[in-house]
Amino acid sequence: MKSATLLHNPKAGDEANTRTELLLKIEAEGFECHYSSINQKDWDEISEITDFIIIAGGDGTVRNAAIELLEKQLNQKQPIALLPIGTANNIAKTLGISGGEKSIIQSWHQQKLKKFDVGKIISGSYTGYFLESFGYGIFPILMQVMKKQDSQLMDSPEKKMNLALKLLQEIITTYSAPYCHLEIDGKDYSGNYLLMEIMNTKAIGPNLVLSPHGDPGDGQFEVVMIPEQQKEKFLLHVFEMFNRTEQHYKFDLIMGKNIKLKCTESLCHVDDELINLDKGEEINIHLMEGMFTFLVQ
Repeated sequence: MKSATLLHNPKAGDEANTRTELLLKIEAEGFECHYSSINQKDWDEISEITDFIIIAGGDGTVRNAAIELLEKQLNQKQPIALLPIGTANNIAKTLGISGGEKSIIQSWHQQKLKKFDVGKIISGSYTGYFLESFGYGIFPILMQVMKKQDSQLMDSPEKKMNLALKLLQEIITTYSAPYCHLEIDGKDYSGNYLLMEIMNTKAIGPNLVLSPHGDPGDGQFEVVMIPEQQKEKFLLHVFEMFNRTEQHYKFDLIMGKNIKLKCTESLCHVDDELINLDKGEEINIHLMEGMFTFLVQ
């Protein structure tokens, strides 16, 4: 019998995803499972006999647990299985993990593996990592606005996603694109961008798909750049997402591994975290290839 350690965010999901319920579901499919809440100290003390790690939660939980494992050099010991119970679940969707919890858990018996790259950010005294994306422009503004919204407007995943898309349309309409000096593998792509995202997954935030063919295990980033002159096209894309209609617009993107940039704005994001970096200070971003191995369907 395979042995797993479940890393769980008890605040994610609903009452169907309590510690007891999750353990029952996992053990019912033939796995021995040990539990650890990521809100407790020493959650990352994982037994050597563990065959794989399960992370149950949304993108934020996955990122926090994964980066902690990376910083403690535990990222290569066991593969990671995801049980997505968050709002967007961009990481799981990029890995092709879908369906009900029962089918996802059953798929772990197949031991189908997928490598996952990580982005490393260095700027002055700041060092950080991202699994999904790093970027400037409209998206960190949206994150900032969302933090100020009434929680009752976001009491379900669907409401939260719809609100984010509605606010995104409003922000795009009034936003002026800042200048960004941008080099990708030594080539200059500088310009004024409404959105500049260094993508490792297909989508960010409210399932905003910017890199539909993105592969987090291909050894390259997809750098998405939306210039000021494409504002109307970007608005149309978000409008189509909001109305669940067919999306036609394809974004400009460049593949690369090593990126240098300087932006006239300080506010940016690292996955789901807002940060401020010094305006005009050079930011170096490097791809760390195959840092994690995930179980996929």
